[in-house]
Amino acid sequence: MNASAGTVVNLFGPAATTAAMIDPSSPMVSVVIPVIGDNEMLAQLLDHLRNLPAPPDEIVIVDGGSSAGCRSLARRFRCVYVSTRAGRGHQLHAGALRASGDVLWFLHADAEPPVDGVTLIRSRHLAGAAGGFFMFRFAGEVTWYKRMLARLINWRTRFGTPYGDQGLFVARAAYDAAGGFADTPLFEEVPLVRALRRRGEFRRVPADIGVSPRRWERDGWLWRTVGNRLLALAYMAGVPPRRLARRYQPLGPTHHAEPDSDP
Repeated sequence: MNASAGTVVNLFGPAATTAAMIDPSSPMVSVVIPVIGDNEMLAQLLDHLRNLPAPPDEIVIVDGGSSAGCRSLARRFRCVYVSTRAGRGHQLHAGALRASGDVLWFLHADAEPPVDGVTLIRSRHLAGAAGGFFMFRFAGEVTWYKRMLARLINWRTRFGTPYGDQGLFVARAAYDAAGGFADTPLFEEVPLVRALRRRGEFRRVPADIGVSPRRWERDGWLWRTVGNRLLALAYMAGVPPRRLARRYQPLGPTHHAEPDSDP
């Protein structure tokens, strides 16, 4: 493994049994979760993944904050723990380097993945897809403006680039061939998604993934949406992501910057 991936501790217990161990023909799915200081949301996600009808074969937690709480959660849920420097693109790639799966599923710590997510991913992989992503849905209370914005996001991603909050997944071979995530503070997934679409099928899966509305609620729904679009347009115009990151306000003092999906 590349030394830049950071310190790795395998916390899977000896009793851990995966679908691939039971059926060698079943693609092994590894979930990669980058995190900094969001242990409460991470615990909820890990509990959700553990109780899925078809759970993932492996979970890799990539901690960019060297948190004792995060390491404790990894041990409690028998995950692989990777400690590395902060930065979403760097953390995602470090987790991918460590993961053992035939398919890599990248999730945000505050995601609400669909109950049949792993089954759908295995099906797409067996059909020869390079990867894919899920339909956008705001988590929490259902409102008309959440539904409207989610529809616009799902329409945009039919033609444009889906962001990381839509649960990107990719075949290991396709990920390696595409070069992985960019080591940038924003838009780290864009070069990867573009490369995957050129190399093979990379489409939306007909199932929803819940996305936390925390940033929209903090900044205001209109302001957050317009701000995200301006950042995306500036990126498309060639403004370096590191320069754009100066104008992006993270969720909190311990949460690293990331772009949000928007129409």
